[in-house]
Amino acid sequence: MEILTRGGIYLAKLNPAKAAEIGKIRPVAILNSQFILNNTPPIIFICPLSSQSQPAFSDLHVALPKRDNLKIISYALVEHCRSITINRITYPRLAQLTTDELSTILHRLQRLVGL
Repeated sequence: MEILTRGGIYLAKLNPAKAAEIGKIRPVAILNSQFILNNTPPIIFICPLSSQSQPAFSDLHVALPKRDNLKIISYALVEHCRSITINRITYPRLAQLTTDELSTILHRLQRLVGL
């Protein structure tokens, strides 16, 4: 099995979704440290991506230009970050976040939880 990369964008099966959770098969960015990922953890922490951004969440969403196999402009939906089982991930990797994009997502996650 391929080792996931921090900041890697992969497809993930997020169903079944409950209430206002984001679901479907969609791209997600992996947020775990590479040290943890190298040990193939059973649970990983992800940030779902969407082709749409709601104005009410513009302070949390991070715009990502299309690249590689991420075919459309996407938005990292920081308010939907969560843990999922590694078995929900589909290989291969679609794209890779830049260092600045990953840093922005993590800073907005800190803002979300009040750090």
